[in-house]
Amino acid sequence: MERSILHMDLDTFFVSVERLRDSRLEKKPILIGGSSDRGVVAACSYEARKFGIHSAMPMKLAMQLCPEAIVIKGSHTDYTKFSNDVTEIISENVPVFEKTSIDEFYADLSGMDRFFGCYKMASELREKVIKETRLPISFGLSINKTVSKVATGEAKPNNKLWIETGRERNFLAPLPVNKIPMIGEKTHQTLIGLGVRLVQTLQEMPRDLLAQIFGKNGIAMWEKANGIDNSPVIPYSERKSISTERTFDQDTTDVVKLREIILAMTEHLAFQLRSENKLTSCVAVKVRYADFNTYTQQIRVPYTSADHILIPRILELFDKLYDRRLRVRLVGVRFSSLVHGNYQINLFEDTGEIINLYQAVDQMRMKHGDRSVVRAKTMNVKALRTFNPFKGDLRISKKAG
Repeated sequence: MERSILHMDLDTFFVSVERLRDSRLEKKPILIGGSSDRGVVAACSYEARKFGIHSAMPMKLAMQLCPEAIVIKGSHTDYTKFSNDVTEIISENVPVFEKTSIDEFYADLSGMDRFFGCYKMASELREKVIKETRLPISFGLSINKTVSKVATGEAKPNNKLWIETGRERNFLAPLPVNKIPMIGEKTHQTLIGLGVRLVQTLQEMPRDLLAQIFGKNGIAMWEKANGIDNSPVIPYSERKSISTERTFDQDTTDVVKLREIILAMTEHLAFQLRSENKLTSCVAVKVRYADFNTYTQQIRVPYTSADHILIPRILELFDKLYDRRLRVRLVGVRFSSLVHGNYQINLFEDTGEIINLYQAVDQMRMKHGDRSVVRAKTMNVKALRTFNPFKGDLRISKKAG
């Protein structure tokens, strides 16, 4: 059966939500993010992009490029609500879908041609989202994820594009090489150094040569450039979670030690999220006392995988649960409501330095292990074990001294 993969992306999502709240923002350059000198741009309108502004750019530089831009701090609560509204509409109208971030979705419509026609079905779904949420949304439709995602980018703003079977390679060929989703800035510069500026040049390069230069990524790059991508749409589920627990050999009331372990657990799980390209929107803490009474508290958070956002919320939950009169037998941390997606820039706190720090630290952890770089406060905490029920892990707690 021929595959039909739909990719949908809400256009300038944060900006669009703000314009629903205040129509005076229409057609004006808008910057969403931190307004301090060290803040970064989390999102920007098409009007602002004309000045060379892009996400993750220092806000100070963005304001220099476009002094008349309107800076808005943003509301995670509103963005999450609208994202959930769109998710609900999609879930009710497609057989299988995957939510990859707060504003991006894939759906597998394979086989639906016999009943509805995939392009017609996708078009009607897009119209439904626009009608019910008043948000602009674009889509790309093709036989795989890569081509559909690129097609969505070419369809924007607020439009649609269907790449018929057999046209994948020709569609991709004239595009700039960095349109291929896996090609980041560093790889893009390397390719330019090799004289590769268009996807067509990448298509025509020997696959083995790319493997010599980029390793396994070179092969994946060549396949994507040639419109080859067999990756499946991963069914979305709010129930996915990862967690870690620690049972103590001796029950303790040492609050300093407990907070260190809670902090290390959060740091460990956040790295696991980033390494698996996942985000969490619900965090929980568990405390079991010496009398075996167990208490858990959880809160919703904006989609994130960042230590500096998650740690304060986790410690806040622990402080609410901890009873200083009782000895503690076990503590645990759980992240749930996971979705696939890369780290979202935080509207309120992130700076260029923080983003660069995460990238550098994660690279070292990938190479040398996730305890190779830790906060000073967690240096004495022993190795942690993640429990992920969707990967078949069986052991969920570890004895600790």
